[in-house]
Amino acid sequence: MKYIAKTIYGLESVLAEEIKELGGTEIVVLNRAVSFEGDLAVLYKVNLWSRTALRVIKPILTFTAHNETVFYKRLRRYDWTKLFGLEQTFKINSTVHSQYFTHSKYIGLKTKDAIVDLFRMKHDGRRPSIDLEYPDFTIDVHCREKEFTISLDSSGDSLHKRGYRQSGRRAPLNEALAAGMILLSGWDRKMPLLDPMCGSGTILTEAYMIAHGIAPRASWKRFGFMLWPDYNKSIWQQVSLEMLKSQGVPRTKILGYDIDREQIEETRALISELGFNMSLESKDFRKSEKPYDKGIIIMNPPYGIRIGEEADVSQLYKEIGDTFKQQYPGWQGWILSGNKAAIKKIGLKTSKKLTLFNGQIECKYHKYDMYEGRSPQHKK
Repeated sequence: MKYIAKTIYGLESVLAEEIKELGGTEIVVLNRAVSFEGDLAVLYKVNLWSRTALRVIKPILTFTAHNETVFYKRLRRYDWTKLFGLEQTFKINSTVHSQYFTHSKYIGLKTKDAIVDLFRMKHDGRRPSIDLEYPDFTIDVHCREKEFTISLDSSGDSLHKRGYRQSGRRAPLNEALAAGMILLSGWDRKMPLLDPMCGSGTILTEAYMIAHGIAPRASWKRFGFMLWPDYNKSIWQQVSLEMLKSQGVPRTKILGYDIDREQIEETRALISELGFNMSLESKDFRKSEKPYDKGIIIMNPPYGIRIGEEADVSQLYKEIGDTFKQQYPGWQGWILSGNKAAIKKIGLKTSKKLTLFNGQIECKYHKYDMYEGRSPQHKK
């Protein structure tokens, strides 16, 4: 079967490699997505194990429509009653890039109408209900010009959710983005890893899960595919059993600093609740020294994009660069920032430059190699 895994811009290659390792074939990198083929076991594994996927969908219908009437009729002909019943709920996610169809919400509404009208015709006026928060089935509608792809969402909820983030607390980094940053860095899971402005600890938590072979959705009890007609419980149980056998105890050090003592205490409480073992300190990175001879720094410093913050954040980035050069020779540094002007103030030569999106903010993800002794670090 063919599937499409959605992701964050810039993480497509990482996701493609994940899917390959999980058994996917015929892998094609798309824009913010990767298409692949696989059996049910592969579908279940990608949902359970991928650290950079946001959703995995299964295309069930493709067609061309030049107006809303044709679109409605084409959907109306599909027998939705074979997928779910009257007692189950559904919702529509729609994405539209078209000069013929300009409102994604209207396309979503017409999709709902077509499904509901079919059920009413077949079941004496009765129809399934809409549930926008916890639907049994999520139907994905994608339109590019006149071409439509209708898919079933196998994930149910967004896969960036791991289950460890407290409800109501929004982290500065999406968990999938944090994991992608770590995987892009090439971290070998042995070298010490430090986030010197760790905040709520997302980078640290994702690094710990990667190092210990913990599936990002090990705590999930429900996936969208579990209500599909072809759901195979025995295959899922086998995939789950393999997950439990995969966990290990690597010899690595994961460290986090933050100047905000209260933030460190909150993050320490979260890490303790999860049972993870890492070092957290209330410390100003600019006054720190390298804790080991070699290691890797991955950080997401403030962007300072609000009016009036430009001067302060530029000085902060300059001091980060000075700390890199003076206190962390022999280390690698990776910085994600949505402030293109400020990141130039790091003042060190970059060995790699990537583009990622943190929400709607276009960010630069730069790598710095801090050499021992005299080196070509400063830009000329």
